[in-house]
Amino acid sequence: MSPPNDTQTLTTVRDFVRWGASRFREAGLHFGHGTDNALDEAYFLVLQGLHLPFDLPATYLEAALTVAERDAVLKLLRARIVTRKPAAYLLGEIQFAGFDFHVDERVLIPRSPIGELIERGYAPWLGGDPARILDLCAGSGCIGIASALVFPEAQVDLADLSAGALAVCRKNIRRHHVERRVRALKSDVYDGLGDARYDLIVTNPPYVSTAEWKALHPEYRHEPRMALDAGTDGMDVVARILEGAAAHLNPGGTLICEVGGSVEAFEARWPRLPVTWIEFERGGDGVFLIGREALLEHL
Repeated sequence: MSPPNDTQTLTTVRDFVRWGASRFREAGLHFGHGTDNALDEAYFLVLQGLHLPFDLPATYLEAALTVAERDAVLKLLRARIVTRKPAAYLLGEIQFAGFDFHVDERVLIPRSPIGELIERGYAPWLGGDPARILDLCAGSGCIGIASALVFPEAQVDLADLSAGALAVCRKNIRRHHVERRVRALKSDVYDGLGDARYDLIVTNPPYVSTAEWKALHPEYRHEPRMALDAGTDGMDVVARILEGAAAHLNPGGTLICEVGGSVEAFEARWPRLPVTWIEFERGGDGVFLIGREALLEHL
């Protein structure tokens, strides 16, 4: 590890980004919560620590930091190394689908490719604007709240079993001033929703096998285990979602579900289920779509 006084010659924004990236690589950090490399992670933390936008003109990278700014930025960079916490937890927020959300260690850090779907209003996958939306296994509520902001007439339910996650959901509901249209409900998958029906159910549930969870990098261990670990093949929660979806979808309704890198496990369980795998322009995979009628026919 570098000596504690090796920062004395650092002066500019560029200096601190470079220093942070070097120290991150030296410490062997893992990146997978919004960035995928040391340089981008350092850039993200430095600019957030300075309250600067990410589209900062390059000329400002040569600006010198004040003493207070140096201290704040170094504190963030060093905390990333010492704690192995993902940057979003250190900052307390992250952007998803173009909107800012509060996050802490009670919820999974938003990083789903479903954000890209939301940004384009789920086009071309929905027949029209959904009047009622369910964000199942909601975590921070980012998927449901962002959907509510894209569909300003929609009523949205955020469902999660975790009391901590629901508290974060409610904080984000207030942050985006959608209290009249969005509510957070305690529910173990569908057990807690009664006979509610929706035009769209969208979910990023746990889908990591127990063996995979045990082998995850330390950064992922800061996230709630219940948001990741889903049994021997990672499909335990997905199975419950599929089994109950038709009963909670309106005629013509749609289920959109992420299984990430567990596509092989999904297809091993449901080899004949006629799902559509969605492709993304900005990367990401493992998100499928299926309609209510197909669910009724095949399940």
